[in-house]
Amino acid sequence: MNPHLPASLLVLERGWLSANNILFFEGEGATLVDSGYVSHAEQTVALVRQALGGRRLTRLLNTHSHSDHIGGNAALQAAFGCLITVPAGLHAAIADWDENALLLSPLGQQSTRFQHDSLIGPGNEIVMGDLAWQTIAAPGHDMEALVYYNPDKRLLISGDALWQNGFGVIFPELLGEADGLAATRETLQTLAELPIDIIIPGHGSPFAEVDKAFDLAFRRLDAFAADIDKLAWHAIKVIVSFAMLERQRLPVDAFRSFIRQLPFAINVNQRYLGLDEETLTSRVERDLLLVNALRREDGWIRAA
Repeated sequence: MNPHLPASLLVLERGWLSANNILFFEGEGATLVDSGYVSHAEQTVALVRQALGGRRLTRLLNTHSHSDHIGGNAALQAAFGCLITVPAGLHAAIADWDENALLLSPLGQQSTRFQHDSLIGPGNEIVMGDLAWQTIAAPGHDMEALVYYNPDKRLLISGDALWQNGFGVIFPELLGEADGLAATRETLQTLAELPIDIIIPGHGSPFAEVDKAFDLAFRRLDAFAADIDKLAWHAIKVIVSFAMLERQRLPVDAFRSFIRQLPFAINVNQRYLGLDEETLTSRVERDLLLVNALRREDGWIRAA
């Protein structure tokens, strides 16, 4: 059973490839946090339109800039004329539409370009759904990410900084851009000090098992810090799984070539694992088949 949430807040829980959409009702208007993946944009617009019940979507905010959180921005703006607010640290990457900085090209992912109307940084407060939310920096998975915290109802919108079973891939660490492990630890420590009753994550259902989630997250982080290769291997498998969910299937003979065309997978392998490409691709295929993330069927590799 999902925990009880305020009546002014509705979570549209999405499956991969999309992040959850969090809708706030504000009289005749509404605010949305995060917009899903671009290939789901038509579905996102339809879901939001139905949930609005005749209200106007006036604002759209993002927790961070990854494709599964911003991919519906352009479609929602076109459909509803909403104003878009992004974390302040993302201004240049989005304004210039830097596909490397946005991790689109490296991960083999897509998004439709959009123009943002305003910025929001950490240490601010924003009213959504008649509730006052504090903006808190949450670097690690994305160094510019924000989470939104309401102290009155003890609610946290955590994006990919904390899920019930962990957190998003620590990309900055693997790409050599920042000390992502230390930043993730600092973020978790900051959030763990907050009085929280319910967490609304970027993926998965809202949950009240807050202490358990933090315990799991810290243990996972400790494991990655003790063996960075574990993080590298985990990240490669996650990115290949995501890419396959978008494509749904590839011929068996084309699958390994497809992995070799993912810059992130090749870069991280060269930086950390040092596997030859044949070993890399065969191990990815084997591991994803073993956990049923992929399946072989009639000459195809399919996303499960």
